[in-house]
Amino acid sequence: MFRSRILLVDDHELVRKGIAGLLENDWDICGQAGDGLEALEKVRDLNPDLVLLDLSMPLMSGTRAAREIHRIAPQTKIIFLSIHDSDSMEELSRLLKADAYLSKTSSPEQLKRTIAAVLGYGA
Repeated sequence: MFRSRILLVDDHELVRKGIAGLLENDWDICGQAGDGLEALEKVRDLNPDLVLLDLSMPLMSGTRAAREIHRIAPQTKIIFLSIHDSDSMEELSRLLKADAYLSKTSSPEQLKRTIAAVLGYGA
């Protein structure tokens, strides 16, 4: 069975490892990155189906990384994650052509449902 490949990008290792633990039974966690620059390298090397991308990171923000990911891998889906939960964040994700936006306060089930919807199938 085909398992979609997900790249996790967050500047907090604990967050990345926690999300990986939640998702690894349903999807292939093909890699992790701690900042936007590393994310671009991993997108080039790993060709993920989806990038779970934190908005606030050092070296290169999630917004800039998203623009570059769209340029180098336009087929790759992007879900923004942020600690901020507001309409302006959702609007920003639309402007940057992200496939979805989730607050880090979302439930694990909501995260899985969103990933499945963006990838076009159930978890």
